[in-house]
Amino acid sequence: MRLLPASLFGRLVLVLVGGLVLAVAIGAATYLRERGALLEQAGAIGVARRIADAIRVLDAQSPAARERTAESLGSATLGVSLEAAPSEPARGAAGGPYARQVAGLVEAYLGEHREIRVAQGFAMPPMRMAPGMAPPMPMAGMPHAMMARPLAVQVRLRDGTWARFSYAIPPPRVAWPFALIGETLALVLAVIVLSIVAVRRATRPLAVLASAADELGADINRPPLPEQGPDEVRRAARAFNSMQARLKGYIEDRGRILAAIAHDLKTPLALLRLRAEALPEDAELRAQLEGDVQRMERLVSETLDFVRALDSPEPARAVDVLALLESLKADTQALGWQVDIGGSARPFTGRVQALQRCIANLVENAVRYGKRARVTLEDSEEALRVRIRDAGPGIPETELERVFEPFYRLETSRNPATGGAGLGLAIARTIARAHGGNVVLHNAEGGGLEALLTLPRRRAERPAPRSASAAHRGA
Repeated sequence: MRLLPASLFGRLVLVLVGGLVLAVAIGAATYLRERGALLEQAGAIGVARRIADAIRVLDAQSPAARERTAESLGSATLGVSLEAAPSEPARGAAGGPYARQVAGLVEAYLGEHREIRVAQGFAMPPMRMAPGMAPPMPMAGMPHAMMARPLAVQVRLRDGTWARFSYAIPPPRVAWPFALIGETLALVLAVIVLSIVAVRRATRPLAVLASAADELGADINRPPLPEQGPDEVRRAARAFNSMQARLKGYIEDRGRILAAIAHDLKTPLALLRLRAEALPEDAELRAQLEGDVQRMERLVSETLDFVRALDSPEPARAVDVLALLESLKADTQALGWQVDIGGSARPFTGRVQALQRCIANLVENAVRYGKRARVTLEDSEEALRVRIRDAGPGIPETELERVFEPFYRLETSRNPATGGAGLGLAIARTIARAHGGNVVLHNAEGGGLEALLTLPRRRAERPAPRSASAAHRGA
């Protein structure tokens, strides 16, 4: 299962949003922890101040009046009692940080050194309540262990008597700062939206560059990329445009050289034909010379076709592939070719003449070396596939790719008298790749060679399908 998004945009957004959410979570946890500590400290200050005030009052009283004074100082949250000697805390009831904090605050408020003992976490003795005062009631729905933590503070008075203060530390109050939470969520949403917009703008040039690279294989004459945006984007666009210009120049130079060679060969070939006709009455020699001249003329013609396939100025438009095949079938019937068509396809956006030449070369190859051609159309949202299968013996597996090389011929399967110059399959693949697709060969099960022409569709292509029978009726 993929955990990360496939696109760079998704990954950058995930990193930014994930980092933001993590930072906000850490900040919120820190805020709540510090807030709880401050609230606990405020509670300790209040308890320490009450204890210090009670000590001052008890120190000022006579021993006889202290008992009544201690009873009057008691409350629902603070129990006050007098003892002759300090009581020993239970085992494990040593004072924690909160208890030590209260003891330090009591001594600070008293302004003098006093012997103070604190214990925390043990059962509290019954509090001495003032007359008419109700005992503290547990909070509804909360376990008693979570309600309060007992704390005992024992302070030695000036005459040696010990005052014991029993206090129940209230549980932390969970009061969510809803206003702050709302403001934080609004800030997070605003940052997420800005991050998405910023990442989209930052990654858009990469998407444009990728689309341009895909289109370059199908159209070398596509418009250059605009050289604008940040420095890195301008440099990438400039490098891409420079590469496109160099490739275009290389292709044009090669095409011009091949076209010039093929064109210049036409003149000596015409002279050879004239001289062959002027030979003495040697029919066999004249036939051989005329055959050689015809093969050379065919080579020149196919070379020119190959050059035109490399650099075709024909614009792309919607092509009815079924109608194209029906037209091709009608043309080949006059030559005695057996061509069958099946399947259905929607119109495909491409160059009509180039696609016609590509499919015609594949059909001609199948009929010439495999007796007949069976053309099947397979259409989908992603690509249009054209299968051309013959009834021949096939070719060796090691030769399936080599036959696409220009001027390469399989002498075991090609008749020198009727075969071409070895450019038919090369031209077909060149045209297919110019449309972003490809042509491959494989030996079919049950015999025969099958050529598969794959033409990827663009996203904008959404016409309705058309069946072979409908195309035939329309023709």
